[in-house]
Formats: sequence, C-alpha cells, structure tokens
Amino acid sequence: MAWTTPRLDPERSRRRLQILAELAGARAVRKRERPQRERTEQLRQLIATRRRVAG
Repeated sequence: MAWTTPRLDPERSRRRLQILAELAGARAVRKRERPQRERTEQLRQLIATRRRVAG
C-alpha cells in the first residue's frame, strides 16, 4: 500500500515552506559561526592554562 499525503490548503503549505526555509537559513548561519566559536573557546582555554602555569 502506497503512502499518500493529504492535500494541505495552499496557505498552510506556503507557511510550512516559509518556516522550513527560515530554519535552513538559521542552520546555515550557525554552521558558519561555529568554527569561530570553537577557535574562541580554544583560545580562552589556552589563556586560562597559561595563567595557571605562570601564576
């Protein structure tokens, strides 16, 4: 038996596609910013380690 999806009204379909597009955009922004956040966190850890060693 094949799965069939019920027809959604056009307004609901449009809103759904808009939300999915916004989520995809937000995911892309997070993905681009993640490497910078990781570098920042590594730098903070390195500075903390040096302070412990030097102090």
